[in-house]
Amino acid sequence: MTGRVKPTLTALWHALDEAAFGSERTLNLRESLPSTADARARAEVWLRARQMTKAKEVLVITGRGNQSAGGIGLIRQEILKMLPSLRRRGVVESWKEHSPGSIVVQIAPMSALLEAPRRRRNNGASDAPSEDEPGLEGLQPTTVTLLKQLALQNLEMLGVTDSGPFLKAEMQRTFSALMAAIPATGDREQGLRDAIVKGIEEVSD
Repeated sequence: MTGRVKPTLTALWHALDEAAFGSERTLNLRESLPSTADARARAEVWLRARQMTKAKEVLVITGRGNQSAGGIGLIRQEILKMLPSLRRRGVVESWKEHSPGSIVVQIAPMSALLEAPRRRRNNGASDAPSEDEPGLEGLQPTTVTLLKQLALQNLEMLGVTDSGPFLKAEMQRTFSALMAAIPATGDREQGLRDAIVKGIEEVSD
């Protein structure tokens, strides 16, 4: 009798998680058993993508680490080590243990992502684009127009009334912040436009 209860409860918890988060808001690292490096890379890309879709709370399943040497969850530890870095970069807001094998992560709003480079600059770090990063000159006119709108909204929120002297720098800063969060595969400019629109909508809400 006792031997059948635990699997039944586990299946129930999984069903409740599926109902609460759904496949779009669940990253299951336990099923594919990736290396710690692969798990970290996959989780970072996935969490950044969830921010672009304006998800608020997501579930990352790491597993307990029962099959790891010494029973220590190496993937779980790696993800927990990564999350503070993503919080500093404005991707995640907070996280908490959901179960011994999963973590609930609160995704940061787009405004936090856009603010992160400014905080780094104020702390003495440079947020200037790298030499191999595409510049604003290569963007399509529609993208530039959207980027300008978002930059103007950002400056307005900062209380800048005369945006002229600061507009280009704010457009470049916003562009750099968003490009850093967009996956390197696929149509990156379309991804950039989608991210800009979401940023505009969030500021307008």
